[in-house]
Amino acid sequence: MKKELTERQVERRNAIKETLKSMIAPLIFLCIIGAIVFVVVTYQNAEVAPEIIEPNAYTEIEGPVVIENDSLKLTMDPETTQFELLVKSSGKVWKSVPDGSEEDAIALPEEKAKLMSTLVMSFNTEAGLETTYDSYNYSVKNKIYEVIPGDDQIEVKYSLGQVEKEYVIPPVCTAEDYEKWTGAMSKEGLNVVGEYYKKYDINDLGKKDNKEELLANYPIIETNVIYVLRSTTKENVKKTLQKYFEEAGYTYENYLADKELDLTESVSDKPVFNVNVIYKLEGDELVVEVPLSELEYKSDYPIYTISVLPFFGAGSKDDQGFMMVPEGGGAIINFNNGKTTQNSYYANVYGWDMCLSRKALVHNTRASFGVYGISQGDDSFICMLEDGRSYASIQADISGKNNSYNYVNAVYSICQREQYEVGDIANSEIYKYIEELPDENLTQRYKFVDSGSYVDMAKGYGSYLKDKYGDYMALNTDTEAPVEVEIVGAVDKVKQIVGVPVSRPLALTTYEEAQGIIQDLNSQGFNNMSIKMSGWCNGGVSQKLLDDVNLIGSLGGKKDLTALSDYASQNGVDLYLNGVTQYEYNSNIFDGFFSYRDAAKLINKERAELYQYSAVTYAQREGAKTYFLLHTELAQKMADNLINAATTYGTGVSFEDNGKDLSADYYVKNPYSREAVLKLQEQTFKATNDNGQNVMINMGNDYAVPYANMVTNMDLRGNDYTILDECIPFYQLAIHGYVDYTGYSLNICGDDVQQLLYSAEYGAGLSFTVMKESSFALQKTLYTEYYGSDYDAWRDRMIEYYTRYNEELGHIFNQEMVDHKNITDTLSVTTYADGTKVYVNYDFEDVTADGQTIPARDYLVVRS
Repeated sequence: MKKELTERQVERRNAIKETLKSMIAPLIFLCIIGAIVFVVVTYQNAEVAPEIIEPNAYTEIEGPVVIENDSLKLTMDPETTQFELLVKSSGKVWKSVPDGSEEDAIALPEEKAKLMSTLVMSFNTEAGLETTYDSYNYSVKNKIYEVIPGDDQIEVKYSLGQVEKEYVIPPVCTAEDYEKWTGAMSKEGLNVVGEYYKKYDINDLGKKDNKEELLANYPIIETNVIYVLRSTTKENVKKTLQKYFEEAGYTYENYLADKELDLTESVSDKPVFNVNVIYKLEGDELVVEVPLSELEYKSDYPIYTISVLPFFGAGSKDDQGFMMVPEGGGAIINFNNGKTTQNSYYANVYGWDMCLSRKALVHNTRASFGVYGISQGDDSFICMLEDGRSYASIQADISGKNNSYNYVNAVYSICQREQYEVGDIANSEIYKYIEELPDENLTQRYKFVDSGSYVDMAKGYGSYLKDKYGDYMALNTDTEAPVEVEIVGAVDKVKQIVGVPVSRPLALTTYEEAQGIIQDLNSQGFNNMSIKMSGWCNGGVSQKLLDDVNLIGSLGGKKDLTALSDYASQNGVDLYLNGVTQYEYNSNIFDGFFSYRDAAKLINKERAELYQYSAVTYAQREGAKTYFLLHTELAQKMADNLINAATTYGTGVSFEDNGKDLSADYYVKNPYSREAVLKLQEQTFKATNDNGQNVMINMGNDYAVPYANMVTNMDLRGNDYTILDECIPFYQLAIHGYVDYTGYSLNICGDDVQQLLYSAEYGAGLSFTVMKESSFALQKTLYTEYYGSDYDAWRDRMIEYYTRYNEELGHIFNQEMVDHKNITDTLSVTTYADGTKVYVNYDFEDVTADGQTIPARDYLVVRS
C-alpha cells in the first residue's frame, strides 16, 4: 500500500513539473510585457526638465566702441549695436543701417525695426509657422545683449525674444538696504514702494509662508530680514518704482548685487534665442562671423533663417547707385528703378539641395558664385560669402515697396525641415527639423572698392580668388579659342525581347566613330578642343550606379576606347570621360543598388527619391521614372571610381554633377551637412588636379572653378527677371584667362545665334553636342534634347562658327577681361588686356558705336 502511494506521489510530482515547465514561457512573456508597460508609464510620467535659454545680461559701456587698422575704422554705438565703417583710402563711410529708417514714411513699424537692426532671424514651430524677430525690437530695446570689445574685434551677444523687461529695482534686498533706500524717498514714494514689497523674517513667518521654499529661493533669509518684490507687480508699476529708487540713488550695480540674492527660477514659455556676431578687421576687409555652435534655442522653436547686416550699405530713394546680384554671370538692379510691382530678387547659392523634398517645381533659382555688392557714387563694396555659403540665398529689393531703401543681403537656412506624411491622423502639418547643428560658422567678407564701377568690383573679386587659390588661379597659355564637343555614346531605349519590354542601350556613337569625328574636326582647325565622352558606360547617358565601370558592348571594347584615348592624346586633344556620381538611374539590386541602404535620407528619414516635374502643372509627373540621390559616402566612392576609370584609359575626368549640384545627407547614423559635402567635392577636385589629371565640370560653382581645366554649360546670362536692369559678366571679369569655360551647346540650346552672341560678349569658348546616328534613331525614346545633335547635319555649320570665332577671338583667351559696358539694351562692348574690343549687337538692325558699324545679330572684333 505504501509502495503504491509512493508511485502516485511520483506521478503527481512529475505532472506538477510538466505544468510548471509549460508555464515558464508565458510567465516570461508576461514579465516582459509588464516591464515594457512599467517603462512606458514611468517615461510618460517622468517630468522633462524645461529647456532654459539664459538671456544675455546688458552691460553699460560709456562712449563708442572702436576697432581700427591702417585701412578701416569701425565705430559701434553700444546702445544700439549699429556701426559706421570708415574706408580711409576714400573717406567713404558705410553704415550698418540706413539713415532715417526710424522716420521712413512708407515702412510699417515692424519693417522700421528691421531697418534699424543688424540681425534678423526667423524661427518655426512643429506646425511650420514662421515668426520673424529682429535685433532692434527683440534685443536692443529689451537690453538683453552684450557688447564685448577686443583689440581687433567686437563681439555682440544678442538674445532675441519677448522677455520681461529688466527694471532697476531690487527683486529682493535686506531690511537694512530697504530702509536705506526708502529713507531717501519722498513720502509718496515710500507709500507706493511699501505696497509692493513684502517683509519676511525667518523667525516670524506667517501661516501661509513655506519656510523651506523661502530658504531655497532666498538663502540670505537665514541671517537677515528681507523684503521681496511681490510677483504680481505689473510692468507699469515697476516703471514707477524704478523712478522712486532712481531718485533715492539706487544704481544698476546695486540691482545686480540684489539680483544675486534671488535664486528663484521662472521659466517662460516664450522663445528666446542667443546669437553671437563677431566683427573683425582684416587688412582692407571687414569679416563678420556667426558661430553655429554658439546658437541657443529651444527645440520646440528651431531657428529657421538668419540674416546678418541685412541693410548694410542700403541706398535711399535719393541715392544714385546699384546692386550687383549673382544672376548668371552677374546682373545689376539700379536704385529706385520704379519696378515696384515686380517680385524681389531671390536666388539659392548653388541651387536646390536635392536632399530636401519638394512637391512642385515652378522655377529653379541658382547662383554659381556667392557674391553680391552695392555701388554708391564713386564707392562700392562686394560681400563674399565664405563659410556656410551653401546654406545661403541672396535676396535684393528696391525702394518704394516695403520701405524706402534699396538693399541686398544673404539669408541663411539654419534648421532645415521636412514635412511628415501624417495622412488623416492630424489636421495640421507636422514638420521634422534637424536635431543638431554642425560645428561650423557663417562668414561674410566685405571688400571695399574706391570706385563705383562693376568692373572694378569684379576685379576685386578676381584678386580675392587669386589670393585664396594661389597657383590654381594662373593665367593659361591658350593661343586659340577653346571648343568643347560632347559626343553622345549611348542612351537607353525600351525594346521588345521575346514579347517583353526591356530597356537596352541604344548606340548613337561608337568609340571608333567618336575617333573619326575628332579626326575630322581636328583636320578642320579645331586645335584647342576638349571632348566630353558621355553615355560611354553603364547603360548610357542615364547611367546606372557606377559601382563597377562596364563598357557598352555595342559601342566597342576596351581596345577601341584605348585607341580613342591614344589618338586624342597624340593629336593634342583633351579627352574626358563623363560620369554621374551623385545619383543612380535605372539601377537595381543586380547593379549593386539597394535604395533602402544606398539612397541618401531626408530629415524625416525617408529616402531621397527624386521626381520629374510637369511644365504645365509644375507638380510631380505621375508615372514618370524616379531616381535617387546617393548617400554621401557612396557618392564619394562613385567619384573615385570615375577618376580611376579615367586614369586607366589615360583621359581627363568629367563630372556631370559634382561642381554643379550640392546636396546634404540627413542619414541619422552618419549625416553630412551641405557645407561638409562642399568640402568633400573641393578636396576631390584639388587631389585630381594635383595628380596632373584634367578636370571638367558643368555650370561652374565657385569652389570648383579654380581646380577645373574646362567648365561647360555655364549659365552666362541667367534668368531674365523683370526687376533686373542689366546683365553683366561679373563672374567672367574675375576668372577670364584663368580657366576655360563655355556656355550651352549651340546646336541644342534652341537659339544658336543668341548663344553665340552670349559667348562673344562673355568671353566664352564654343560648345557643341553631337552623335553619329541621325535624329531618327531617337524616336520612341525620352531623349528629345538630342534631336539637334546629328553630326553630319551640323558639321559644316560647326566648322563655320568655330573657324570665324577662332580667327577673330582666338588670341583673347590667355588674357584678362579688363572692361565691359552695356552701350544700349541690345549693344555691349567687352575689352581685353591687349586692347581688343568685342562689340555684340543683339538687335535685328545694324548699329553704329565708337565709329564702328556692328551688323544685326552679330559681333565685331576690333584689335588695337
